[in-house]
Amino acid sequence: MSLTVIDYGSGNLKSAAKALEAAAKNVNTNLKVVVTSDPKIIKNSEKIVLPGQGSFKDCYSGIKKIPGLEESLNEFVLVKKKPIFGICVGMQLFAKTGYESEETKGFGWLDATVRKINNIDKTLKLPHMGWNQIEFKKEFTLFSGLENKCHMYFAHSYELIIKQKNCVIAATKYGNSITAAVVKENIFGTQFHPEKSQKNGLVILENFIKRDF
Repeated sequence: MSLTVIDYGSGNLKSAAKALEAAAKNVNTNLKVVVTSDPKIIKNSEKIVLPGQGSFKDCYSGIKKIPGLEESLNEFVLVKKKPIFGICVGMQLFAKTGYESEETKGFGWLDATVRKINNIDKTLKLPHMGWNQIEFKKEFTLFSGLENKCHMYFAHSYELIIKQKNCVIAATKYGNSITAAVVKENIFGTQFHPEKSQKNGLVILENFIKRDF
């Protein structure tokens, strides 16, 4: 089985790949972790991870600059219905539109927008960076083995605002309630960085590898 980490110039690419390799080793699987932007390899993968670090605009522009990458991802997710895991901005790109720097179109896989965190408590600093609790909104297999209100590592100033509330499976509190994880059929994403969340994050990556979608 092969799992592809999409290489489009995202800053957390190497750490995500290393964490996935460690997770694969822990579950004793023959999974091969591949880092590539090659549309042919992506189409033939069993699962893919879309990392993301930086602005919504820059990340989506990075994808569009690589010939065939945007099309291969749409085919993988919408036609072949294979599992994708988006991390941080990688998850935000699932939205229809992002409003960081300027209005930018996303994949549109979720009925959602990405906007600056509504900092109700003006004493809170942006970006939201560091460890914070996540609260499970419903049971989900990728959280198997984790306790509710466990801590994950965040680093973001923009949040996913999704109309499909039934897709929200975890939230965190930073001034107001912020979407921490979403799922829709074969589409899964976290606002936090599992690759930086030590044991708790590794559990999620292990569950993603083990889960038969």
